[in-house]
Amino acid sequence: MGLLQATSTNIISMVGVGPFLTIPFMVQAMNGPHILYAWVAGAILALADGLVYAQLGAALPGSGGGYLYLREAFQPFGLGRLMGFLFIFQTILVAPLSIAGGAVGFSDYLQFVWTSMTPVEHNLMAAAVCLGMGALLWRDIESIGRLAVVMLVGVLVTVGWVIVVGMFTFSPSMAFDFPARAYSFDASLAASLGAASVLAMYSYGGYNQVCNIGEEIVDPGRTVPRSIVLSIVIVAALYMAMSVVILGLIPWREAADLRTIASEFIARTFADPGTGRLAGMVMTGLILFVAAASLYATILGYSRIPFAAARDGDFFAVFARVHPTKHFPYVSLVAITLISLPFCFFSLGQLVSWLIQVQILVRFIWQCAAVILLRRYRTDIPQPFTMWLYPFPALLSLALWLYIFFTGPGEGIVFSFAFLGLAVVAYFVFARGRRLSTG
Repeated sequence: MGLLQATSTNIISMVGVGPFLTIPFMVQAMNGPHILYAWVAGAILALADGLVYAQLGAALPGSGGGYLYLREAFQPFGLGRLMGFLFIFQTILVAPLSIAGGAVGFSDYLQFVWTSMTPVEHNLMAAAVCLGMGALLWRDIESIGRLAVVMLVGVLVTVGWVIVVGMFTFSPSMAFDFPARAYSFDASLAASLGAASVLAMYSYGGYNQVCNIGEEIVDPGRTVPRSIVLSIVIVAALYMAMSVVILGLIPWREAADLRTIASEFIARTFADPGTGRLAGMVMTGLILFVAAASLYATILGYSRIPFAAARDGDFFAVFARVHPTKHFPYVSLVAITLISLPFCFFSLGQLVSWLIQVQILVRFIWQCAAVILLRRYRTDIPQPFTMWLYPFPALLSLALWLYIFFTGPGEGIVFSFAFLGLAVVAYFVFARGRRLSTG
């Protein structure tokens, strides 16, 4: 993949059904239309964290992304295998939840058109979407890159329609009708911003997707950093513009209770209700395409992580198998897809809950440290890209991740620490079994 294909893969992974579903929840969290605060905070964190991935991805352009970065950065301290294993272990939870979350969101939006959908049909449809996207990835990486560009066009058309139509119909006074408390930063606003920023980061997630397929990227030392920064800047601008125009037409108190807000928005831009309903259905179709495209990119990236670990002897050997003619890790692809299916029978709220917090504690904060450790202690590894203002973005990312973690739900904090403890125990069980098998 070149720069266009790599950037396309990131963007279609970021712009899934997430923003179309999370805007109402963000309005609820902020208790007002000032969700731009959360989008800006999320964009700053995404850019700072994106630079962490850019430097790591340029230095270690291999399949597996974070698994490879943590293993190599902590190796001088004898913790490389432990940190690599923790990354893989959290992937076993995070990957199915992320994929199933996108599929369930797909089914949620489908209800705008399929109004008689039963709960069972909803869940089965989500599972079918997972299987369909997994089947589309049964091909070589060149074909995947071309298809990613096609999907990017669909993403830009969908979001662009909302923004362009909204520019001619929205009310600036309504969109920026911020309550008085929005102008005085206090503990209440800080807590609300933290909760909304979790949702923002769920929507921004995916800017690092290209890192999971680093060895399949042309000139990764240049392409990986550029694709990450480009995708974050483009998506942040799209999200902010889309939020402004939507909340400039639909009052924020009403928007907080809508679950198909983009389709409702398009429907209301037409004076005739029948025409508006038809337009809303067309928008729903486009959103479903965007959701499916995001699943496509997400499954692609996650399928490379167990493969990379197994190839290095840090995971079950069967996951290292590569298709004999199409040259992709087919066992890992099938496994990630199938494991996601049971999670399609849970609600979106259940799937998203604690997802970000688990990743912060088990993965994100350690990668902020990894970029510094790698540069300081692994001089044997060439580093063709250094983040701007090094190491400030890494330290800023670390601080913001911790802020989001500790301002999130208390249950999520407890769950995350419990999961980390379980992961450490699992590592020692795995290491003991490995020592016994090698004599």
